[in-house]
Amino acid sequence: MNRLIRSSIFAGFIIAIAGFGYLAIGGLAGAVLFSFGLLTVVGYKLKLYTGTAGFIDKRGMPDLMIILAGNIAGCLLGALLTRASNMDLQAAAQKILEIRLQNGPLKCGLLGIGCGVIMTTSVTFAREKNYLPLLFGVPLFIVCGFTHCVADAFYYCSVPFSFIKANFLDVLAIYVSIVIGNFIGCNLIRIFGLHE
Repeated sequence: MNRLIRSSIFAGFIIAIAGFGYLAIGGLAGAVLFSFGLLTVVGYKLKLYTGTAGFIDKRGMPDLMIILAGNIAGCLLGALLTRASNMDLQAAAQKILEIRLQNGPLKCGLLGIGCGVIMTTSVTFAREKNYLPLLFGVPLFIVCGFTHCVADAFYYCSVPFSFIKANFLDVLAIYVSIVIGNFIGCNLIRIFGLHE
């Protein structure tokens, strides 16, 4: 299997593990624990959509789509753990998805921009061995309600199948808007001409 695909799948799985912790605990403590996911992704130099989108050029766009697909596959694997757990993680994931459905695609996409800015900033500093923006950034995007396409993939894969089936087209529209919002946010510093 191609290293890019393996790295992408494992990155998604690691984010799913972090998301598992968030679903189990919730609140600020769960948001802080979620930082484990991005710390691990950066430490292992794994391929995460939101950790890559702000640094890729036009020629790398096909790779970015492979990374997103791999991240989703890794989230699906991680979501299997929520189904094996005795904790009521599926209900917690469904509450998150219900909020996304109430907000609709436009709001979810706009909130995704905020997350993208935080992710690119966190990764930029972490690459220079400064992990504080990452440690604060991940809890920040969670408590602000900013949407993250990989974390959301994990939540959606953790929700009861019947709920997803009943709302599939709405969920798909919201997810696509989050992916686009994250991409815009990840590149906002370049759009403003402040980073190459």
